Amino acid sequence: MGVTQTPAPDDRSRLLTPADVRALAERFGIRPTKTLGQNFVIDHGTVRRIVRVAGVTDTDVVVEVGPGLGSLTLALLPHVRHVTAIELDPALAAALPSTVADHAPDLADRLTVVPGDAMRIAEVPGPEPTALVANLPYNVSVPVLLHLLELLPGLRRVLVMVQAEVADRITAAPGGRIYGVPSAKVAWYARARRAGSVGRNVFWPAPNVDSGLVELIRRPQPDTKASRKDVFRVIDAAFAQRRKTLRAALAGWAGSAPAAEAALRAAGVDPSARGESLDVAAFAAIAEHRPTPGE
Repeated sequence: MGVTQTPAPDDRSRLLTPADVRALAERFGIRPTKTLGQNFVIDHGTVRRIVRVAGVTDTDVVVEVGPGLGSLTLALLPHVRHVTAIELDPALAAALPSTVADHAPDLADRLTVVPGDAMRIAEVPGPEPTALVANLPYNVSVPVLLHLLELLPGLRRVLVMVQAEVADRITAAPGGRIYGVPSAKVAWYARARRAGSVGRNVFWPAPNVDSGLVELIRRPQPDTKASRKDVFRVIDAAFAQRRKTLRAALAGWAGSAPAAEAALRAAGVDPSARGESLDVAAFAAIAEHRPTPGE
């Protein structure tokens, strides 16, 4: 995802102006709601920047979550093989194909709209997605990201816009104050980095917080005999009471504090350490040594 060149303008897709966004919302009876985390991007520079930083090419099949009125969708279509857009709001899902047909008629066959909840969807129709590019709803950004990383193993690259604080937490390294469950679980799948900041004035309506871009590059999962679910249970337990030592925090998970200490020592982890000091490989090592009932 190291592409730095700005995609050349493509007259096959006319991007939405702020006036277009408001007119479409009125036309389709859309009223942005905080419940669904709806803040629509109205700035051409921002959607072009997202496409540029994502580094997608004409071989990529992109899954987009929460396309809204289509600002980012229209920016993506000229540069990728296909866009599969997952939209929870039925009115927006129904409106998107006609918006693309109006603004990018030559590219309409590159779009598939999937009505549904990206956090619960069991499959994505069509060609296997290779990239995720999205302005994720703030209130569910981490669960959606983790679900799609697990559901779609073919995703090699991810570029998402999320709340700035969430971006910091996803990309935090072990040892920091904000390192926690999102950081450790995302690290199971990918290498994460902050890829830029986004102000509030590029959205309608403007949110009360700034946004950040997060880039993920898929990497092999940790070499462990433990399952992902088992490793994630350790992570959840370690951070449920993050001020406690791992010996105390993992007592419920292991069955007792002494059992937790035994598992930690077997994994080569100091029982007096805290979860924030461990990387995902260490959590996986602990998961491998969970005592079996009766031990």
